[in-house]
Amino acid sequence: MCGSETWRLTENNKRRVEATEMDALRKSSRISRKERIRNVTIRQQIGLGETIVKEIEQNQVTWYGHVQRMVEGRLPKIALKWMPEQKRAGGRPRKNWMESIRKAMNERNLNEGQWEDRKQWSLGVGQRRKTF
Repeated sequence: MCGSETWRLTENNKRRVEATEMDALRKSSRISRKERIRNVTIRQQIGLGETIVKEIEQNQVTWYGHVQRMVEGRLPKIALKWMPEQKRAGGRPRKNWMESIRKAMNERNLNEGQWEDRKQWSLGVGQRRKTF
């Protein structure tokens, strides 16, 4: 596993990632915070449609479908299904990676088992079809 596919995006982490992204976009376009230009306007000027958080979720759902299509004995599939034997710490339970994947799949109207058809899965995830 590598990259953003393994990140656990909580609401707090999402805000931090979005703030860092906007800081980088403002610096690259040489716009200071004193100018009070909205993030949406900056995105339109640069030509970005989606936030980096949406791209991360898209990569995670894509990777999840890729792993689900693997043969049962493969290590990534074993690691995905592994459950720790220890109990979680007391208090409010944290959202785990699978819960965030299920939420992202629900937002995209994807169901379990749809990953078998790669074209439908990639269209449902939101990836553009690549044509040469």
